[in-house]
Amino acid sequence: MEVRIVRSKKRRKTIQAREVDGTLEILAPATMSDAELQPFIDKLKRRVDRRKAKAELDDEALARHAAELNRRYFDGKLRWKSIRWVTNQNRRHGSCTPQKGTVRISHRIAPMPRFVRDYVIVHELAHLVEPNHSKRFWKLVYRYPRTERARGYLMAVQITELEE
Repeated sequence: MEVRIVRSKKRRKTIQAREVDGTLEILAPATMSDAELQPFIDKLKRRVDRRKAKAELDDEALARHAAELNRRYFDGKLRWKSIRWVTNQNRRHGSCTPQKGTVRISHRIAPMPRFVRDYVIVHELAHLVEPNHSKRFWKLVYRYPRTERARGYLMAVQITELEE
């Protein structure tokens, strides 16, 4: 994304970002150097990218797909209050809060192959029954036949990310 910096003598401290015709416009104090501004620009770019990524994801489609996986692998017995995509999980693939019935799936999973997305959803849904990683939990997860393959894929992705 192209960045355009607009400096103003009226601005004293605040830095603001907005997208204008596909360009990230940074509004900054005139006294701030490019070097001082760069960490803020990086942070604002990441924020805009996360918002865009989230806007492209469909929580309703995710909920429908989770319901199908629930029927297929849990006999439709699981119940939850919400399942949604999130952009604030950069180390986890997903998370579940069984007490609240909430499931969150990282936006980083969206572009991965379907069998990997399905595994992550099944894994998080299994936490609604077993809130830990006990043998009983893994027995539930392994109802999904491509569990080993998906776990291997995710491990390979993590290794690649560490090397970058």
